[in-house]
Amino acid sequence: DAGLLCMLIAARKLAKLELAAGLVLRRRQKARQLAQKKAEKLPDACAWLAWFDGSAHPNPGRIGIGGLLRSPDGRTLEISAAAGHGDSNQAEYLALIAVLEAAIRIQPQQLVVYGDSQVVINAVTTAGSTGTQALQPHCERAKLLVSQLKSVKLAWIPREKNTVADALSQQAVGSWLAQPALGQQ
Repeated sequence: DAGLLCMLIAARKLAKLELAAGLVLRRRQKARQLAQKKAEKLPDACAWLAWFDGSAHPNPGRIGIGGLLRSPDGRTLEISAAAGHGDSNQAEYLALIAVLEAAIRIQPQQLVVYGDSQVVINAVTTAGSTGTQALQPHCERAKLLVSQLKSVKLAWIPREKNTVADALSQQAVGSWLAQPALGQQ
């Protein structure tokens, strides 16, 4: 009986070790998969990076656009401009269009564009909804510009990771709001 008890204890220990080893293997496999997903999301070291954002004050109201393009060696091009009247979705589209137009002048081999508007990113990258019929021309323009570049990836980022483009769009609205309205000069 003592020999049988020793065999049962050994078998249990072996089963626990096998279970632990399987768990370690699954964790390693999961870690590899996660690392691969992260690597796929990271832009190539040769890619230009861009960020865009649009602002409307009030919404709808005066709109400003902001954008930033950064070359692989760290050179930057900032975009900050008043863009008329409209709502925040129009401002987002116009900011993306401004960034894409600037990129076309540069003609990077690869471009990764980040924005915090899921509506715009989804509409331009898929057959998703543009938001409203009034936004359709902006979406079509953005898609046309994307088609004129060699390799473009659009990616959504949270607002808190888009602070530079946001500041540039707010700066554009702020400078425009500081100007006197027509007839009040």
